[in-house]
Amino acid sequence: MLELLLCSSVTVLPDYLYRRYGQGKRIGYEITLFSVWYELRWGIVLCLILTISLITAIFYFHPSSKLATSVFRTVTILPERNGRVAETFIEINQKVKKGQPLFRLDDLLQKAVVETATRRVTEIDAQLRVAEAQAKEAEGRIVQARGMLQQAQDEYDTRNELLKRNATTIAARDVERAQVQVDTQQGMVDAAVASRDALRAQIEFQLPAERASAEAALAEAQVELDKTLVVAGSDGIVQQFSLRPGDVVNPMLRPAGILVPERSVTGLAAGFGQIEAQVIKPGMIGEVACLAKPWRIIPMVVTEVQDVIAGGQIRPTDQLIDLQNLAGGGSITVIMEPLYEGALDGLPQGANCIANAYTSNHDRLDDPSLGTVHRFALHAVDTVGLVHALILRIQALLLPVQTLVLKGH
Repeated sequence: MLELLLCSSVTVLPDYLYRRYGQGKRIGYEITLFSVWYELRWGIVLCLILTISLITAIFYFHPSSKLATSVFRTVTILPERNGRVAETFIEINQKVKKGQPLFRLDDLLQKAVVETATRRVTEIDAQLRVAEAQAKEAEGRIVQARGMLQQAQDEYDTRNELLKRNATTIAARDVERAQVQVDTQQGMVDAAVASRDALRAQIEFQLPAERASAEAALAEAQVELDKTLVVAGSDGIVQQFSLRPGDVVNPMLRPAGILVPERSVTGLAAGFGQIEAQVIKPGMIGEVACLAKPWRIIPMVVTEVQDVIAGGQIRPTDQLIDLQNLAGGGSITVIMEPLYEGALDGLPQGANCIANAYTSNHDRLDDPSLGTVHRFALHAVDTVGLVHALILRIQALLLPVQTLVLKGH
C-alpha cells in the first residue's frame, strides 16, 4: 500500500491534475466513476508498472524476513547407563550451577565393584611385602649356601692335597666324595641365587604390573560409580524434570529432563528467500523489530551466510531419494549480530523478530569510471531502501496492536 501511494503521487496525481486543470475536465461531469479508467488510463498504467517495479526492487535489493529468531540450544539430561533413581536433588524450573548434582541412580552394584577392586589393590600390596621378606630370606640362604660351599671346597682341597703327597694317607674314594659335595653345594648356591632373582623380578616387575592393573580396574569401577551421579554440565535452568525416587531412566528411551543453558542473546538467525542468495553478503547492514522489545528498531549486521540450504539435505537410507520430496525448497540461513554492543540485552532466547537487510552501494559509487546511468541506478537502489525501513517501522508500531487487540493475545 505504501508503495502504491508513493507511485500514484508521481503518476495518477499529475495525470489527474492535467485533466482537471489543463483540459478543464470536472469531477462528476467529464471525470466520473465510469470514465476514470479512460480519463486516467496513462497515470493508472504507469502507477501499476512503477509500483510493481518498486516493490520488486525493494524486496530484492533490501530483503526482508519474518523468520528471524534468537535460536538457542537445550541440553538433554541423560544418564550414561540405565538405572533406577535413588535420590533427586532439584525441582522443576530450578536454576543450577555447573557441576551441581541433579539426581543419583542406585549404586549398590558399583560400590561393591569398587570395594572389590580396592581389596585387590590391598592384597597386591600385602603380596609385595611378603615378597620383600622372602627376598631377604633368599639373601640369607645364599650366604648360608656359599658358606657351606666354601667349607666343602676347603674339605676337598685338603683331601686332594693329602692324596697328592701320599696316596696311602687317604683313599681316592674320599676325595671323589668331597668333589661331589662341592658340586652339590655349588648347585645349592645357584638355586638360592635363582630364587632370589625370581623374587626380585616379582617385586620389581610382576607385582607392580598387577598393582597397576588393579588400580586401573579400581579407576574403572570408580568411573562407573561416578556415572550414577548425574550433574549439570553448565549453568542454566532445568525444565520438564519430573523424576522421583524409584523411576527408571533410559538414555535411549526416557530422558530425565532438559537443561536450558544460561546465556545472553548475542545474535539472531534469519531465514531469507533463495531468490536473494546473490544479494545477501556478510557485512550488510540490517535492522530487526522484535515482539519481545516493542516499538524498538535494533540495528544489526550480517556476520555469516550459510552456504547450504537445509531443504536439500539427504541421508543414506535403504530407499532411493525422490527429488519431488525436496521440491518444497528452503531458506537461506543468515546470522545477524547487533551493530552496537548490548543492543539485544533483555531479549529472551527463542524470541521472534522481523528482519531487514539493506544493500549499500556506497563503495561502488566512489568508482570514477562508473557510467551515469549505472550510477543513477545504484543511487536509486540505495534510496528505495528508505521505503523498506519505513515499512519496518510501521510494522514495529503495529505489532503490539495486532497482537494485543486484533489477535486478542
